[in-house]
Amino acid sequence: MALLRLPGLIDPHVHVREPGATYKEDWSTATAAALAGGFTAILAMPNTQPPVTDETTLEAALQLAREKARCDYAQYLGATAHFGPREAALAPRTAGLKLYLSRTFGPLWLVSTETWHHPFRLWPQEAPLVVHAERVTLAAALFFARLYRRPIHVAHVAYREEILLIRGAKERGWPVTCEVTPHHLFLTQEDIPRIGEGRAEVRPKLGLPQDRAALWENLEVVDVFATDHAPHAVQEKDSPQPPPGYPGLETALPLLLTAVQEGRLTLDDLVQRMHHRVRAIWRLPEQGETWVEVDPQARWEIPAHGWHTRADWTPFVGMKVQGRVKRVVLRGKAVYQDGRVLAPPGSGRSLRGV
Repeated sequence: MALLRLPGLIDPHVHVREPGATYKEDWSTATAAALAGGFTAILAMPNTQPPVTDETTLEAALQLAREKARCDYAQYLGATAHFGPREAALAPRTAGLKLYLSRTFGPLWLVSTETWHHPFRLWPQEAPLVVHAERVTLAAALFFARLYRRPIHVAHVAYREEILLIRGAKERGWPVTCEVTPHHLFLTQEDIPRIGEGRAEVRPKLGLPQDRAALWENLEVVDVFATDHAPHAVQEKDSPQPPPGYPGLETALPLLLTAVQEGRLTLDDLVQRMHHRVRAIWRLPEQGETWVEVDPQARWEIPAHGWHTRADWTPFVGMKVQGRVKRVVLRGKAVYQDGRVLAPPGSGRSLRGV
């Protein structure tokens, strides 16, 4: 069996759920799932309970990561309507600043554009600024980036109109980068009956087949593949008011490797978007002696259960994939092998040195 060696993957969009909702996930289980999926580093989103919005909540989240993370990590700061110079000064300690500009799950939605000016103006130019901005709101976010002459990164682009807006901005030389998730590349509204109404809830919502086709047709515009790993308990997803989000850390690589086998992208496309460009956009240090060994010929069907994520479910149940993670080495030590996570909690390192 000839194994394929890849650099350690980096996921810039992960919801760890700690503090505040550890029955869904915590730093230990999220990073175990990451290693099982071939990711040796994750960047954690700030919409926890309480949200990470200031020095106190940032330090609390980082302390939890120091104690529990099994792979390397960095933590985002979330912008609020009261964002100011004190919060901007935290940039070197963070993965970046996240702006929730469209309605989403959690308390961080910046409803009025009046509250956008301070984050766009005060956050350091060299520090990543990530926006959740859908459809028309994306056009407004691109205008703000142009107004303040600063780079932005657009999270989870999902629809044809969005990828075309970003294409237009890039063609005009605007400093915008973007990411696409596996669920928007491989699922559409037509999959909802199979997944189930509650379990199919996600933000942005699943698009139409023509939206998915537009993402593939404009793949050269996409800088990064990110999972938007957003675990919830099955009981919540099956409830009358299901929260939006899917687990994704353990299924992203096999889905994308299958696309490589089918000729829909190249292996270099995958490595660029899951390692090299992530490091470049977020200015991350190199992880020495770090790699992922994959069996590219392994064919398997995605199961309903048996995952390392505490959520232990997936919207991709029953999909046939090719490519399985066999071994992960982080800084010269085997941290995952043949289904077993070997890295102990607390062995991960901060990518920002704090």
